[in-house]
Amino acid sequence: MVQPTTAWSAMTRLKTRHLALLLHLYEQGSVLRAAEAAHMTQPAASKLLAEMESLLGVTLFERHARGVEPTWYGQVLARRARSALAEIGRAQDEIAALRDGRVGQAAIGTVVNPGTTLVPQAVAAVKRDHPGILVRVEMDYSRALVARLLDGQLDIVVGRIMGPEGAADLAFEPLADEPHSVIVRAGHPLAQRTSLGHADLSGQGWIMPPPGSVLRHRLDAVFLERGLEPPRDIVETASLPVMIHLLRHSDLLVALPAQSVAPYLDTGQMHVLPIELGVRMEYFGLVRRRDQVLSPAAERMLEALRATARRLYGPGLPAGA
Repeated sequence: MVQPTTAWSAMTRLKTRHLALLLHLYEQGSVLRAAEAAHMTQPAASKLLAEMESLLGVTLFERHARGVEPTWYGQVLARRARSALAEIGRAQDEIAALRDGRVGQAAIGTVVNPGTTLVPQAVAAVKRDHPGILVRVEMDYSRALVARLLDGQLDIVVGRIMGPEGAADLAFEPLADEPHSVIVRAGHPLAQRTSLGHADLSGQGWIMPPPGSVLRHRLDAVFLERGLEPPRDIVETASLPVMIHLLRHSDLLVALPAQSVAPYLDTGQMHVLPIELGVRMEYFGLVRRRDQVLSPAAERMLEALRATARRLYGPGLPAGA
């Protein structure tokens, strides 16, 4: 085993090609396929893996007839390697942006509701004042976004910390809560009703979040708690544009924050059904890695998100971290 006095020396001898191969092995589960992905021969890949294990003094992958499987050590190093390589890639991108006069970049992840209001307005403010900044925005559910944040692929997430995994490495600034309504197209058969119960909804066609998401679990629970079967006629998607298109051209129902489809409600193209669904998500907010030093571009984006949130959700929010 590598002793503590020599561990730092061993780590400094690891090169980016070691880490890149490690990730290929982790993802491919085969030395041959990993070698092909890394554009090297299989013997060279095997030698590089042996070199890593010798430097660290641990077995990173168990070899089997069907391929390779990461040990606990391999899983830990793969997670850190992904983050390290992402940061190196980001550094290269920032240098290129400075060289090209784009003045840096910021990568933002957002859940649906703030992704239709808060985030676009904050991005517009940044682009108005700093047109050279490149802003990248991704929309997904909180778990997926936080995983990408921890991997170094995102600078800031507007979402939630949904569980203990990685929570100690994260900082959270709450912004607003997110009640969900049942949304349908204008002219939907249920849109003319003055009152509805959950039994009226369970047999309808629904647009649902993917399995495993917190919102999906809570939607299913809303029906089960009332002795009803959760909807079975469903379309699963996390894409808001897909949801909107399906809503406008079918009789499907969806649970969304009304604010996320406000333009369609305001123009009468969509309708909120008269029922208290009973689904409410925790406060969403700004999520960052505690140990991360944000680039100047990402700092500007963070400041714009805070300022826009205070304007949209109220003055009681923190002015900064």
